[in-house]
Amino acid sequence: MGILDFGFMETYCQSRFRCHRRPTREVMVGGIGVGGDNPIRIQSMTTSDTKDIDATVEEATALAEAGCEIIRVTAPNVTAAKCLKEISARLRARKISSPLVADIHFLPAAAMEAVKYVEKVRVNPGNYADRKKFAVREYSESQYNEELDRLYEAFSPIVLRCRELGRSMRIGTNHGSLSDRIMNRYGDTPLGMVESALEFIRISESHGFRDIILSMKASNPKIMIQAYRLLVNRMEKEDMHYPLHLGVTEAGDGEDGRIKSAIGIGSLLTDGLGDTIRVSLTEDSVYEIPVARAIATKAMSLWDAAPAAPSNRVADSLDPFEFKKRAVAPFTLGKNVQVASDQPPRVIARLPSSPESLDAFLQEIESARDELKDTPIEGVECPELTRAALPTIGTLLEKLAGKVAAIVLPVSEELTPADIEQLIRPDNLGVVLHRRFSAQEADRLREFLHHCEHRDLLLAAEIAPAAFSTLGDVLRESPAGRLIFTLSNPTEGCHGPGSYRHLAECLRAHGLHSPIWIRNTESLRTGDSTTFLDRLIDASILTGSLLCDGIGDLVSLETEENLVRGTRLAYNVLQGAGSRITKTEFVACPSCGRTLFNLQDTTQRIRAKTGHLKGVKIAVMGCIVNGPGEMADADFGYVGGAPKRVNLYVGKECVQYHVPEEEADQRLIELIKARGKWIDS
Repeated sequence: MGILDFGFMETYCQSRFRCHRRPTREVMVGGIGVGGDNPIRIQSMTTSDTKDIDATVEEATALAEAGCEIIRVTAPNVTAAKCLKEISARLRARKISSPLVADIHFLPAAAMEAVKYVEKVRVNPGNYADRKKFAVREYSESQYNEELDRLYEAFSPIVLRCRELGRSMRIGTNHGSLSDRIMNRYGDTPLGMVESALEFIRISESHGFRDIILSMKASNPKIMIQAYRLLVNRMEKEDMHYPLHLGVTEAGDGEDGRIKSAIGIGSLLTDGLGDTIRVSLTEDSVYEIPVARAIATKAMSLWDAAPAAPSNRVADSLDPFEFKKRAVAPFTLGKNVQVASDQPPRVIARLPSSPESLDAFLQEIESARDELKDTPIEGVECPELTRAALPTIGTLLEKLAGKVAAIVLPVSEELTPADIEQLIRPDNLGVVLHRRFSAQEADRLREFLHHCEHRDLLLAAEIAPAAFSTLGDVLRESPAGRLIFTLSNPTEGCHGPGSYRHLAECLRAHGLHSPIWIRNTESLRTGDSTTFLDRLIDASILTGSLLCDGIGDLVSLETEENLVRGTRLAYNVLQGAGSRITKTEFVACPSCGRTLFNLQDTTQRIRAKTGHLKGVKIAVMGCIVNGPGEMADADFGYVGGAPKRVNLYVGKECVQYHVPEEEADQRLIELIKARGKWIDS
């Protein structure tokens, strides 16, 4: 069975299985072309106070030397905007040609000043000439149109000035700063984000201005992905072809920030969307560049390798604009570990030791359990089970019982069900046989299914899509709750996520509701690099994008030889995709000239004090631009309200204003305790 055409749903890209870059118009940002046939452009933003011209010039210089192609600088007021003249002059004197972007929020006057000195202006539709008050109001049609007329009057001057001076513009919607007008009509939704941008696009086009780049940023990768997909869908209907700037805002720092960014940006690039990217980390800005470059390099290698477009566009049955987890038939992986649609994905850890080396095998698990502490090792996968390893398997199963929920035994093709007849599953250990089946092995598949049913075992079947046409009858006859499906190699003509999407469609077409095990294997990686960052990005793009599609019930990181590191990375990817929360979730913005305290130090300090609170979400925001909105689904918020003052939030509600910075940490802890969310570490 090849890639199936199930009739066209609303879509956003040419193919969700193959990699085809979305055609866009080219927009020039100074001397840098964005979109069209240009490579993915890398950009970042300075964190220094723009009024500190020396510091901003030094940071921008460091960014350019690190490979940043477009440099953004905040202009929160007219005074800061005027500083851009000197900043630009000093950079050009240093022979740094990277175009500058003025980041504008709230003040049209700041935009009108900044546009004189920079190559591009970024405006946020949610707060340009608007103030977000979280006001609840029912707008009549005439009142809504009055608001649009007011917006037209406020936004038109900067559009006309950009056109006159040959500047480009980014219309950058943020999930956390939608206007009250949009919120009241569309809600805090991807649709609201798209409509907010379209209002500004229509004003720009009414003046004949089309040097526009668009962004739809959110701290939640699912929302970010859905918003960009919906934006492209809407633009296609209106014959718009603007380039896209991709980014996950407030991604945080360290491994978590890199994972969230790779999930959101990488998923869209794999589907051919995106022309310039920024990785937003709560770290020094230069550390964003290698992460962004690695993500872009992987995406461009997929574009280069993409096969010719099929004659008929292929769509699948998934609704790409609304998250819905794929329905699966529930079963028990091991004692007290359920796999079902309403359960989080389960983690399978790969062991490099052979089960023939029984002591080493068991010691590795014991050491990992000690180091991982309360992070469960739910399942372990050992290397391929051969005839030579059979004598040790019974002892291995007995000793593993109670230590992990399940073991996955990859069965070599030399072994038959009769060879592994001695496998008797202990009461508190799940056993999964994993085997690849060709289209010619219908009888062998039937034998394995029969063996698993009578021995109370599970079967993880690896079946190429083309083999479903001959094996489908056997699969449909399989006993309920015995089958898992997986892949270790990409399907011909598909990228990694597309291969699993194809698998999900094959299962749907055959009426199979078995769970899907996402395996991050060497053959499903992109590129040849062997760094941890490279493996992190691969895992985030493959597993994260599928989880954001609602696909995936078990996950394994098989590119990591270290059991502990691989297990942690798997759990962190699940957390980054919002699929399973196993530790404190931090939403933290990157610093910029608007920030009212040291974000990096503050984030690390709060993490040290609260990082043991599983399932609690804490937002650390430097200012009020996106803070109250982006942390709308956070339990608690720590937001800069004024110099040396912090506002503390519970959900969307500010409960303590202007807390002295030296008292804010303890006050936050007291709030967490008062809401019953605190546990001692």
